Amino acid sequence: MEKEKLLKIVKNVNDTPNKDLLEAANDLYTEFEKTKQLIIDLTRHLDSVEVSYNKVNNELKNRQKK
Repeated sequence: MEKEKLLKIVKNVNDTPNKDLLEAANDLYTEFEKTKQLIIDLTRHLDSVEVSYNKVNNELKNRQKK
């Protein structure tokens, strides 16, 4: 569904036919699930980057102490 049509449906749900509401609900659910998975994947990536950074940074700190 096109973004403009979806926004129109969301703004005017009371006057939208059931068929269009069902299609919008399905599209929004799909978008929600994709976005949720992206956030999960990015969170895991961020955690991995943080662990790597901390490992490198700690080694640098140890070398500077010597």
